[in-house]
Amino acid sequence: MRMVDLINKKKCGEAHTQEEISFLINGMLDGTIPDYQLSAWLMSVCFQGMTFDESAILTMEMAKSGDMLDLSCLGDCIIDKHSTGGVGDKTTLIVVPLLAAAGCPVAKFSGRGLGFTGGTIDKLEAIPGFRTALSTEEFLSQIKNIGAAIASQTANFTPADKKMYELRDVTATVNSIPLIASSVVSKKIAAGANVIVLDVKCGSGAFMKTADEARELAKTMVEIGKRAGKTMCAVITSMDQPLGNTIGNGIEVAECVQVLKNEGPQDLKELCLYLSAMGLVKAKKARNINEGKNYLEKFLQNGKAYEKFVEIVKYQGGDVEYIENPQRLSETQFAFEVVAEEAGYVQSLDALTAAKAAKMLGTGRDKKDDPIDYRAGVLLNKKIGDKVYKGDILAKIFANSIEQGNKSREILVQAFKLSKNPTEPTPLVVDVIE
Repeated sequence: MRMVDLINKKKCGEAHTQEEISFLINGMLDGTIPDYQLSAWLMSVCFQGMTFDESAILTMEMAKSGDMLDLSCLGDCIIDKHSTGGVGDKTTLIVVPLLAAAGCPVAKFSGRGLGFTGGTIDKLEAIPGFRTALSTEEFLSQIKNIGAAIASQTANFTPADKKMYELRDVTATVNSIPLIASSVVSKKIAAGANVIVLDVKCGSGAFMKTADEARELAKTMVEIGKRAGKTMCAVITSMDQPLGNTIGNGIEVAECVQVLKNEGPQDLKELCLYLSAMGLVKAKKARNINEGKNYLEKFLQNGKAYEKFVEIVKYQGGDVEYIENPQRLSETQFAFEVVAEEAGYVQSLDALTAAKAAKMLGTGRDKKDDPIDYRAGVLLNKKIGDKVYKGDILAKIFANSIEQGNKSREILVQAFKLSKNPTEPTPLVVDVIE
């Protein structure tokens, strides 16, 4: 078998066999297929696409390229939740303890932020002492003991996906739906959960800009997961404005603590309840979304979800003092305000522009090894549909540099568009793919 023949086959729009995809993955990993041939193949996939069968085979080959967790020792129903990434997207820090408080074990591997989308691991590491690099034994033991763990993936997980993504990143082949879907689902399969809830974002602050693009990606991921024997569903959610009222790292953890205490912004709380309820429905522990949400809300009201988060933080070495006094998570040297220069209603709050303003403060990274500022961030006082009077504070900026704070304010002003008439925000849940 020759790689040049596989390139030509895909260039002509033909489907690969199991043997051909296995040959490709093995050759990529052992170095017998050079990067220039892999790059040519990736570009062919971008233009010609892949069938569901091909995508499913590619996904399984990538999942099997490294360690695969066996979670059967934890019970017959382990839930995992994945988001395709957005601005202010902090749902994992609420969904995991909420489901665990309700008696559903959650095994969650998360990633770091890159570009304008924040990473769950970065947010957790804003808590002093919090350990995200857990061994397999530690990860399984923690879930057995307290029902949940959130960790970063080890180098032994899906090495084929890591290698392929590095190539995609430098060959302009990132935005291929079959390749995105295979990348996401391969990691979920390797992580071992049998119920997977996908939160597929669409809008200005998401990778998928339109609902139709998000729908296509969601359908592909759900189909691939099902073919691998997983119970799947995808919730398509709006990312036209940031989720919740904060953008950053520590400041987002503080907002999650609010929600876990049954406070905080309604949009964030509502989405977390919806995603968690979908997990219960798929795990056959609730008959429908409303029943699931009503059941889960009790754990926010009685404090059990908050207590579970504190337990997770304590178990992973984090300083609980920062959870009990969450304002410490966004203590910076300087604070700035974005003030409304006219009255009206917030017509739009562009998520991508807001993310750029936060990133200017050092909250994100361009390269995986870039340092980040865990305390800097943005607090949004007004969102789409809110009434604004002249002189109102639209947002606050927390910075450790005057120069960064001023530049961030210049960008953040542009995120807000006001109108004379009230505007309704886009519904959070756009569609559900099962």
